[in-house]
This record gives sequence, structure tokens and C-alpha cells, in this order.
Amino acid sequence: MALYELRTYTLYVGKMAEAVKLYQTYGYPALEQGGHARHLVGYFQGDTGTINQIVHLWKFADDAARRAHWAAVFADPAFMDGFAAKFRPLVMSQEVKLLNAAPWGPHP
Repeated sequence: MALYELRTYTLYVGKMAEAVKLYQTYGYPALEQGGHARHLVGYFQGDTGTINQIVHLWKFADDAARRAHWAAVFADPAFMDGFAAKFRPLVMSQEVKLLNAAPWGPHP
């Protein structure tokens, strides 16, 4: 059964436009070029409720695949130096949830 990882970044008020530009210019291109985007289900932005958040969902075969993925991402200078170093000052908090697929219904 697949393992999902839900990452939520809550940004400081007024920083969403800068964060979006960083993801478009550096973050997502670095993930694609490094071959790291293959586990990505999608990125989302909240429109109601808690706002100023960027949420992304990842799908892995198991925890070993998840750990190997993040080790590779964190070792990628294009992602870490080109994107993460610029993005981190915009983040007020980060939440990571590991989710197991329910044994019914559709799964992405």
C-alpha cells in the first residue's frame, strides 16, 4: 500500500507572491531537472480557511522510498542552494504528515 506525505508550509503574511515566483523559477524546475518530481502528486494553495499556505502531496511505494527521495533532494545543490535557501526565510512553520491510503476508494 502506498505511503503519502502531505507537506504544508505556512508563509509569513505578504510572502505568497514571492514564494510562488521562487517555486516557478527555481523550486519546481530543480525538482524536474533532478528527477525528483516523479513522486509529486501536486502542489496546492489554500483559498479559504487557513490561508498563506502552500501544500504539496507526494506518493511513495514505502518509507524507504520516501527517505531515499528526500535524501536525494537535500543533496541536490540546484534545489538546496538555488531554491531552499531563498524560500526558507518566507516560511513561518512547516508541517509534515505521513498518510496511509485507506483500503477503500480511489487513490491518486
